Amino acid sequence: MSDAASRPATLKVLVYSDDVTVRDRVQAALGTTLHPDLPPIEYVEVATAAVVLSHLDAGGIDLVILDGETAPAGGLGIAKQLKDEIDPCPPVVVIIGRPDDRWLASWSRAEAVVSHPIDPMKLGREVVRLLLPGTDPAPAR
Repeated sequence: MSDAASRPATLKVLVYSDDVTVRDRVQAALGTTLHPDLPPIEYVEVATAAVVLSHLDAGGIDLVILDGETAPAGGLGIAKQLKDEIDPCPPVVVIIGRPDDRWLASWSRAEAVVSHPIDPMKLGREVVRLLLPGTDPAPAR
């Protein structure tokens, strides 16, 4: 079976934030075609921790992006819970508000960390790095 035949038709990326503008910024930063070797991205927007867990329990999510500034359940705590409870857990990117929160991101076991305000190039590189290990992470734009 070729790589193209074994690839999903779309990548499902769950974006969690209680702030719709953060969810919109993530989607605008990544677009729908991130890299020529990746299928188009389909976003699953989530505003509550319970719905994040529901989607991950159901499966079919390829990448999770969590806003660490969301309240009452922050993305860092949810990342840790996902890594502890979901097997296999898709790669997780956390968005932090302060550089001092990097240690929490490490504790959460997230595979990537980006900061607010969202830098589209950095977020894109991190997502490509996670979804296509060993690939040039230059985004397709």
